[in-house]
Amino acid sequence: MTFQEMNPTIKFMTVTLLMFGLAFMYNPWTPLAVFIGTLILQILFSNVNWKRWGLFMVPFLFTALGTLWTTLVFGKETSGEVMFTLFGNDVTVENVILAATLSLRVLAFTALSLLFTLTTDPKRFVYSLMQQGKLSPKIAYSVFVGFRFFPILKHELMQLYETHALRGVRLETRLDHIRHVPNLIIPLLAGSIRQAERIAFSMEARGFTGEPRATYEVVAITRNDFLLASLLIVLFGVSVWIGI
Repeated sequence: MTFQEMNPTIKFMTVTLLMFGLAFMYNPWTPLAVFIGTLILQILFSNVNWKRWGLFMVPFLFTALGTLWTTLVFGKETSGEVMFTLFGNDVTVENVILAATLSLRVLAFTALSLLFTLTTDPKRFVYSLMQQGKLSPKIAYSVFVGFRFFPILKHELMQLYETHALRGVRLETRLDHIRHVPNLIIPLLAGSIRQAERIAFSMEARGFTGEPRATYEVVAITRNDFLLASLLIVLFGVSVWIGI
């Protein structure tokens, strides 16, 4: 029983519900408990590359620190007991509580987002939205085509670089690469249009009309999905109780 095996639609709805509820909590203890609890659940019920998790967390950590700093320095709460003075500004208890709440809320939102992102296969998520969320096949297969275009564009871009290198174009510095971008955009767009036409003809030849169709890969809902969703909801309930 892991979050990787959890039904993506149920996981998405549960995480979204927790984030929506967390937005109405105005104390620092609830988001702190959600953040720590999410980490514990992710350690126990997932197989995540924590080095990758840490790299994703770094920019949001700076965002949380920036939120803490700006709220302390430019906070408008002037009532209450003054705890300390920062750059000539009196920082009250209310300022500290508000700053801690907002910064910890950023970390809690990030932890929940990474829980969903790092344990969800995009392909299974789209299949699940079609099967459980009744998503239109036109939208679903458009998303699939979009995912497919990223490696194609990367491959065509590398081919353009190699072609220009064979013709004597030398790009030795980063500035040379930036200056050379306009020479790559038009052929890259032309290749993308041709590729899109080929994909459209291929889908039409295989009978794709956008109508509901049978799928080979079935993303089922199991009892473990509800157990993991219940753990997240219980975590949020305990966090709210801690913050009261």
